[in-house]
Amino acid sequence: MSKKHVESINHDEDARQRERFYRKNVEFLRLVEKIKLWPTRAGVLHGVKSIEYNGPLARITTHCGESFVVRDSRNSRAARWLRNKWCRCACKDCRIPDWKLAKYNRTHMTQGWGSEL
Repeated sequence: MSKKHVESINHDEDARQRERFYRKNVEFLRLVEKIKLWPTRAGVLHGVKSIEYNGPLARITTHCGESFVVRDSRNSRAARWLRNKWCRCACKDCRIPDWKLAKYNRTHMTQGWGSEL
């Protein structure tokens, strides 16, 4: 993906905002449905428009028009990237709002504490 379609993620945290805690090993598609973000292999975060379930598979459609089929795996590359926040930038075409990126940056995934969604 070319650089003109991405913008860097600002990791500044505001102390007034509430932090959120989710369990680290929840079902991956439930986590994606909750936070509405999808990481690509290039390190770009996309906004999720819709998720259509078909057994253990799901079709994810992003706001920039991409559509793909994924498997519900807790150990997948995308699940690890979301939990560990390894994404470097956000897609400009998806127009992810700043408040959503800030909320994602304040979210912690821990093993023994947090909501199980």
